[in-house]
Amino acid sequence: MSEAVWRCRDHTFPLGERTLVMGIVNVTPDSFSDGGALPSSQDAIAYGLRLAADGAHIVDVGGESTRPGAEAVPIEDELARVVPVIEGLREAAPSGVVLSVDTRRPDVARAALDAGASIVNDVTAAASPGMFDLVRASGAGLVLMHMLGEPRTMQDDPRYDDVVTDVRDFLAARLGAAVAAGVRRDHLCVDPGIGFGKNLDHNLSLLHDIASFAELRVPVLVGASRKRFIGQLTGVDDPAERVEGTAGAVAWCAANGVDIVRVHDVLEMTRVVRVVDAISRGVAS
Repeated sequence: MSEAVWRCRDHTFPLGERTLVMGIVNVTPDSFSDGGALPSSQDAIAYGLRLAADGAHIVDVGGESTRPGAEAVPIEDELARVVPVIEGLREAAPSGVVLSVDTRRPDVARAALDAGASIVNDVTAAASPGMFDLVRASGAGLVLMHMLGEPRTMQDDPRYDDVVTDVRDFLAARLGAAVAAGVRRDHLCVDPGIGFGKNLDHNLSLLHDIASFAELRVPVLVGASRKRFIGQLTGVDDPAERVEGTAGAVAWCAANGVDIVRVHDVLEMTRVVRVVDAISRGVAS
């Protein structure tokens, strides 16, 4: 079972009471589902505020696409995309909404934390030197995600001995490295990285056994929203039309103890987890 709380700077999330919803704000021209949909910082700020109004507990802002085949962007571009949005959201969002930055770069994470973020969501599980030190010093929350290889090549031919065991062991090792670097365990979270160097069967195996990730004793985050495996199962090519398939994955995650779901369609998925959480508890509130 995960720790009782997840600490992210001045914010503390109780765990096990409800499924938390993280809303996605992609300030990128090439994300797989909504690239280019938010062409200006003001557009992104307004969208983030809408996600908060729709029920997001966390708003996650990213300025570098990590879709399959994506190339790295210059750090100056990532900073210019992310920092004004986080600053704007910090000023305008309700006090209970927590801001997160989706980045693998310590310099971007530092600027985002200075701008008002409380969580670093790192798809490389803090592979870059200095990320652990930054999180320790700032008291931020840190999401450690599993990715096989890098976005440009991760879907070429992903292979595992046993995907669930391999991913869980990798995350356990990264948790150990974080704690050894002085990061408190109650500031850490893990994400199995659905779609990041996994084929359809790998994704289904990870989701089928998602409850086993609670053995790591930190909160578990899953980002399955609109992803390719949902299109493969439903025959829906347009990612924006994969809402029902996403709802199925989100409901499964909520029913199997996942602490946080990262989603595009916040209003709909908030309704899904409210129903599943109520059924799981056997009471309405």
